[in-house]
Amino acid sequence: MPGLRKHLSRKRAREAGFTLTEMMVVIVIIGLLSTVVVINVLPLLGGAREDKVRADLATLESSLTTFYATYGRYPTTDEGLEALVNPPREDRVAARYAEEGFIQRLPDDPWGNPYQYLSPGEHGRFDVYSLGADGRPGGQGDAADIGNWDL
Repeated sequence: MPGLRKHLSRKRAREAGFTLTEMMVVIVIIGLLSTVVVINVLPLLGGAREDKVRADLATLESSLTTFYATYGRYPTTDEGLEALVNPPREDRVAARYAEEGFIQRLPDDPWGNPYQYLSPGEHGRFDVYSLGADGRPGGQGDAADIGNWDL
């Protein structure tokens, strides 16, 4: 009997687990499913990035409007969007400036670049915009500039 038990336990040990073929089939199936998910999700990410830019631009535009209501002017191009976080130093009414600023911190665009600001702007009193995925003026698709004039 002891010999039979050893034989059966060795046989079970050989039969336990998966064969290489079974593992390869599982890996191929996982790869196919991953491909389907990536193909369906990537287009959504582009739309989400544009949505984030539009939301950030609306927030910055609102903060700039509040700045204007407080100071009677928009920040200059040299002061930039930083004037929303830190008071302009040479401004006489800086004492009225809220300690926390008009916005706590400046957001970066979804591609990690700072938003651009011009005052006066080419499209209005001021322009706030993202340079897109390439971080350069102009471009098409993901690389296209998105500005407050697009809102």
